[in-house]
Amino acid sequence: MDWLCIISGVLGVVVGALSAGVVVFFRQRWRKETIARAEETAKLILEEAKKEAAVLKKETEVQAKDVVLQAKADCEKEVRERRREIQQTEKRVQSREETLEKRVEILENRETDLSRREHGLKDKEEALQQKEQVYTDLIEATRQRLEQVAGMSRDEAKRMLMDHLLEEARHEAARRIVAIEEEAREEAERRAKKVICIAVERLSGEFVAERTASIIHLPSDDMKGRIIGREGRNIRAIEAAAGVDLIVDDTPEAVLISSHSPIRREIARVALERLIADGRIHPARIEEVVKKAEQEVEEAVREAGQRAVLELGVHGLHPELLKLLGMLKYRYSYGQNVLMHSVETAYICGIMAAELGLNEKQARRVGLLHDIGKAVSHEIEGSHAIIGGEVARKYGESAKIVNGIAAHHEEVRAETVLAPLVDAADALSGARPGARRETLESYVRRLDALEKISNSFSGVEKSFALQAGREVRIIVDPGSVTDGEASMLAREVAKRIESEMTYPGQIKVTVIRETRATDFAR
Repeated sequence: MDWLCIISGVLGVVVGALSAGVVVFFRQRWRKETIARAEETAKLILEEAKKEAAVLKKETEVQAKDVVLQAKADCEKEVRERRREIQQTEKRVQSREETLEKRVEILENRETDLSRREHGLKDKEEALQQKEQVYTDLIEATRQRLEQVAGMSRDEAKRMLMDHLLEEARHEAARRIVAIEEEAREEAERRAKKVICIAVERLSGEFVAERTASIIHLPSDDMKGRIIGREGRNIRAIEAAAGVDLIVDDTPEAVLISSHSPIRREIARVALERLIADGRIHPARIEEVVKKAEQEVEEAVREAGQRAVLELGVHGLHPELLKLLGMLKYRYSYGQNVLMHSVETAYICGIMAAELGLNEKQARRVGLLHDIGKAVSHEIEGSHAIIGGEVARKYGESAKIVNGIAAHHEEVRAETVLAPLVDAADALSGARPGARRETLESYVRRLDALEKISNSFSGVEKSFALQAGREVRIIVDPGSVTDGEASMLAREVAKRIESEMTYPGQIKVTVIRETRATDFAR
């Protein structure tokens, strides 16, 4: 059994070795055949590549020849074009050279001509200098002879001539000023008369005296005791409720209501008249009647403002402005009712604006509101014009209206034409005869001031203030004041009055110069 195993093992080994040898043999044979086939294929591919390379070489050589030929043709074309441009440039340069040569030749000719002329001018200049020296010597000799004959130097003669020319110029200026002023005065007078006539035709109003107190007439003197009441309780209640001073004196059948506020004075007047008519006078009744009087006066104030607005055709005013306008009904300035004055100023403003081609509605509006500050000026410190401007701005008026109100007394700078228009209308309304009342003391002071200013000028002999201070007439010495100087004197006096005095309206200055010759026949 062991031998069988050994033999079988040996046989297995031998068979395995034979199989491996056969496999190796066949593998070597297959490898040789594959290598042979690969070599044949490589030879075929190499031959085909050589053929293609030869074809490509020929094609490349042909393309290269074409490119070279094309480049050669382009280069020759460019060379021809450059050559043509160079030829054209050479022609232009040659033409310019010819032109420059001609110009150089012309310039040389001109230079020669100028040189010749320069020599001639030098000769002439030398001759002129010689002649100028001769003339200078002659002038100097003549001047010396003239000074000897006239007995004065050249500076003195020049000064005399200048003084004479200045005097003539002054007389001529004075003459022209007189002519211009006369023409302007005639035109201004004609236009002013026309405006005033139109205003007078359209306006009519009543004006009452200035009042600072209201007088209440009593049915009898017994009523005074009832007004005073027991231990003065009634009069104290009236004064406390109405905010006024009630004066009961020896005046028969009358009591006096005094108050700085015209509205309070009016409320007290209405309440006291009702109490007197009713007969029941005691503190409780007084408070009730005063409250009703306040309501009635407020209604009257509102109605007065609305009436003025409707009369002038001014619309869109703030209700507070209407109320302030109505309050002006109870305020007076120099005896002139301020509300009536405002309405009158508004009419005059509208007339003048229409004459000048301006906005008539704006002019009436600013004329109506120009004194609105007087309704509150007793409560606020300051000028009524500036206060009025602030009030108008507060209640929505435009900048033009505000400036027209604030600048109508020239306390601020006028920014529109409305301010001087209101200023003129205000002066026309306040300065017309009968509009306002002045005290005797202020009237006399104004007349004295006018005459004092007029007498302060040299050449004035006498001066007289006339027409309630509306005109001043000055009599001058005819020997020391000429006609032209008289006109200038009138202007200087007017300017001095404007700068030193305050007055309503305008003042006419008249200078009188006359020469009288008197003789007697015996």
